[in-house]
Amino acid sequence: MKRILFLTLAVFPVICNSYAQAPSRPDMAFEKVVYPAYPVMSVDEAIANALQNNYSIQLVKNDSASYALDASYKNAAFLPRLNGNIGTAWNVNAQKQILSDGTKREKSGIKSNNLTAQLALNWTLFDGMKMFATRDKVDQFVLMGEIAIKNQVINTVASVINTYYSIVRQKQQLKAIEEQMSISQERLKLAEYKLDIGVGTKPDVLQSKLDLNAQRAAKMEQESLISRLKEQLNELMVRQDNKYEVSDTIPINFKLVLNDLQRDIKNSSPALQLAQKNIDIARLTLKEREAERYPTVAFNGAYNFNRTNNKAVINSFSTLFNRNRGFNYGFTATIPIFNNYNNRRQIQQAKLDIGYQQLVFKQQESQISYSIINAYLDYELQKRILVLEEENILIAKENVNIVFQVYKLNSTTQIQLKEAQKSLEDAYTRLIAARFNTKTAETELLRLNGGLIK
Repeated sequence: MKRILFLTLAVFPVICNSYAQAPSRPDMAFEKVVYPAYPVMSVDEAIANALQNNYSIQLVKNDSASYALDASYKNAAFLPRLNGNIGTAWNVNAQKQILSDGTKREKSGIKSNNLTAQLALNWTLFDGMKMFATRDKVDQFVLMGEIAIKNQVINTVASVINTYYSIVRQKQQLKAIEEQMSISQERLKLAEYKLDIGVGTKPDVLQSKLDLNAQRAAKMEQESLISRLKEQLNELMVRQDNKYEVSDTIPINFKLVLNDLQRDIKNSSPALQLAQKNIDIARLTLKEREAERYPTVAFNGAYNFNRTNNKAVINSFSTLFNRNRGFNYGFTATIPIFNNYNNRRQIQQAKLDIGYQQLVFKQQESQISYSIINAYLDYELQKRILVLEEENILIAKENVNIVFQVYKLNSTTQIQLKEAQKSLEDAYTRLIAARFNTKTAETELLRLNGGLIK
């Protein structure tokens, strides 16, 4: 028995070497799918496509354009209103008159026509400064529209970055699966050869085939997942085809500092800027309501024209033709005295709205501050995990190589090799997840403080 074992161990490396050089069996060939050579799209190109085509950004731009259109007419509130009116009428009347001396006059079918025209001017000279508050309010809406665009752009950029690197992550996972498949392929060859020379077992061959088939299924699922993620990226970019590739790496900024991220957050965060604009608009609304307490003084002027043409009259003192024309002008003052307390109610509502918007601002500020701290803690944690997993992957690779060489010499079991493979697979999964999680935390930090775009 000892002689047989000695001869087997002495001859086994030579046989393995010659077997490795021999052609593989058809059913054992490693499945290598050849993909079309699509151009690589960088993350900057993906962001540029999204900024140009994304529907959410276009909708916000449309709202901002509406505010800008209103702002272009904001000074119209200071201009007078000029209206022209014109009208004509034709009459057919029947008249009957009894005079004081008993004389009776009666006639039917009396025709006449009347023409009136007016050019009226109304110019509000003072309305409690309401027109100034309204003008400033329109300006604030324009600024709000610009901030809303920036906020939507930042959110869209963050979504594009996360989706893009999610594809990169799954591509790296696919490469890890393919590497595991290559190991399993060699493991299957060795198990079959050992069975052929009488030093292996059938269960080892079957188990190797099962593991390889499981990895083939995992590869197909991974390819399907990448295709679905590309469709998500296409939706953000408003793109129809997925004939492109993404980069192979996930670049990470390791130099983010918490104090720098928190500095001047009120002026850098679009969410806080929007909340502040709501406060400013609420204050201007209060000025509009308070202005309604004051009198309104207006200048009025008109040019009037009136012409009446009677075809017949029954009274000799009535006119057959009459025309009036001329100017009139003057001032009017409208003094609010009592309007069912409606103005008081509106002022109180405006003050409540200011308080409400201030609370919203404080809530947003608190939420963003805590979110930045939590995202930074996660960012620091993922960086430490990434360093650890980069060390673990080297250990796992070395361990698989050692166990695989020992397995070739028939000095270890397939179970031990499978465990080493599983450790390498888990190390790859953790390393790839650590890279992606670090990038996600970095993106979230820059999204919260508005640093994704300048």
